[in-house]
Amino acid sequence: MKNVLYSLSALSLLVTSQTALAQWSTTLTGASDYTFNGVSQTLNDPALQGSIDYAHDRGWYAGAWASNVDFGDGTDLEVDVYLGNYRELSKALSVDYGIAYYTYHGASYSSDSDYAEAYTKFAYQSSLGVSEANIWYSWDYAGTDAGHIITMIAHSFDIADGHTIRASIDSSNSLDGDKFMWQDNHKSYYHYRLAYQTAFAGFDFEIAAEDTDIDSKYADERVVLLISRTFSL
Repeated sequence: MKNVLYSLSALSLLVTSQTALAQWSTTLTGASDYTFNGVSQTLNDPALQGSIDYAHDRGWYAGAWASNVDFGDGTDLEVDVYLGNYRELSKALSVDYGIAYYTYHGASYSSDSDYAEAYTKFAYQSSLGVSEANIWYSWDYAGTDAGHIITMIAHSFDIADGHTIRASIDSSNSLDGDKFMWQDNHKSYYHYRLAYQTAFAGFDFEIAAEDTDIDSKYADERVVLLISRTFSL
């Protein structure tokens, strides 16, 4: 399952919403693994992803994003739609907020996991880079009627012109343990990620090392490579 504005394709959307250089864009991404907060959504296999996005010069944006998935139950496609707004509160501080709806396809029961999620993200830019404080909340997580909240702090900084390091830590927490729990009856887990980002010949590249405190071969330490390209329409 995907947090909106978390993959390279979504990062491209965020840049578009800030600059309003193009109203319509599409992004194609190839990933060595599709991970959601450190948990593979493709049984550790590669993913092909794409989005189409609209950004208004007043900060409003909307879009749709899709990826192959594999949960081992016949579900093979995720399609997400989202609507949000990006605002600059000052020269240094910005906020990005919106709502997303995640849908799943492939088996007759795949749609039972569909759910909505609201998000708010703050970013502060200084001479040391960009610091983030982000939160996502769902009242029907994975179709279980459970409340669920994800919190993240992150920091990005340039090591050279066009070369960025992004470090983040996030926590996923079930608010209704009787309805949804993670592995071994844990109501929460942590995810750690360190990424290097750059661009070359019109392509965006990201290579990230990540890990969780879940004891699973689908959530253990790994290196993930993403290559994407965004086109203005």
